Amino acid sequence: MPHKRNPVLTENITGLARLIRSHVVPSMENVALWHERDISHSSVERVIAPDATIALDFSLARMTGVIEKLVVYPDQMQKNLDKLGGLINSQRILLELTQKGMSREDSYEAVQRNAMPVWLDGKDFKALLKNDTKIREFLNENEIEELFNPDFHFKHIETIFERVFD
Repeated sequence: MPHKRNPVLTENITGLARLIRSHVVPSMENVALWHERDISHSSVERVIAPDATIALDFSLARMTGVIEKLVVYPDQMQKNLDKLGGLINSQRILLELTQKGMSREDSYEAVQRNAMPVWLDGKDFKALLKNDTKIREFLNENEIEELFNPDFHFKHIETIFERVFD
């Protein structure tokens, strides 16, 4: 995909992640008989221990390089999000409707009914929700506005950064 900047590096990491995860099953099978170890255990461990750690070390080093050289374009990211007309908030709307007492099935139908004109005609999802009388029985205008607040998605960002970088 020529429009991507690091496809080979990141696709390689994805492939190695599959390989590393594949070692979970034999590792778990070794645990089942931990008190009756035999050569079947050590033969598995002799292969997966070095393979998994070498692959993981390589993957982490490669990912570190990808992240160090990562270029982020916030304005372009916002443009891409805006193209969706607010649809990224559909799940939050659906969940809030169920919390307010609307059935899961009715919530799904109401959200989808308002989402389709966004896909098909480029309508504004938030405006459609605010004008939907069935949704307004459960959510007022301020609640709908708050469900579109992007700060919700960043509420744990400091914790995540602390865990990653400390």
